[in-house]
Amino acid sequence: MVEWITSEALVDYDEATSFMEQRAAAIAAGTAEECIWLLEHPPLYTAGTSAKAEDLTDPERFPVYPSKRGGQYTYHGPGQRVVYVMLDVGKRGHDVRRFVQQLEDWVIRALAEFNLTGHIRCGRVGVWVERPDKPVTVSGQMAEDKIAAIGIRLRKWVSFHGISINVEPDLDHFGGIVPCGITEYGVTSLVDMGLPVTMADVDVALKRCFDQVFSSEPPSAPLREPAGSPDLPRRPV
Repeated sequence: MVEWITSEALVDYDEATSFMEQRAAAIAAGTAEECIWLLEHPPLYTAGTSAKAEDLTDPERFPVYPSKRGGQYTYHGPGQRVVYVMLDVGKRGHDVRRFVQQLEDWVIRALAEFNLTGHIRCGRVGVWVERPDKPVTVSGQMAEDKIAAIGIRLRKWVSFHGISINVEPDLDHFGGIVPCGITEYGVTSLVDMGLPVTMADVDVALKRCFDQVFSSEPPSAPLREPAGSPDLPRRPV
């Protein structure tokens, strides 16, 4: 069984981290159920284990929290659905690559509920959407923006941290960092894409797609080949 928790009020980042670490330990010990926590944070930046000081371009803008997840700087704030994923990856096959692919697939399937196609791009972290309304890139490719991030850590084969999907955040808030170290592309949201989607709508889509992805069957087609090992933090993508 997986327990689903939804927090209506904004959740302090340290409070969320403490809860995740305690819950992950309890799941590993067999004393608690797996858990999916849906929440929003007040405006803040998190610094992953590979964060570069120069990518924090406005350090006084919002609080900055060191994070034990892999990766660089990312933003969380109101209007962004944060999904903290506390699942026993050991019982789900001891396959980190498959698990990250499942998280990616979960995001892409949830976006598809709103007729929006998400993409995974080799060499460019994140879940991306094409922007035909923007000028093509210098290489002649269609412009793309990032709409979702994934960053996890595993401890004793139990995951914590997770996913963030931009529903209707203030996109200007991303301007205080170089999100995930990527400078050539922008950030978007469901509402910015012209979709009148609410947080509740996204929650319904995530719950509907969860069992489609996290079943006993392997993904039909790997989305990409992430690097790393189960005892290291996973970078946000």
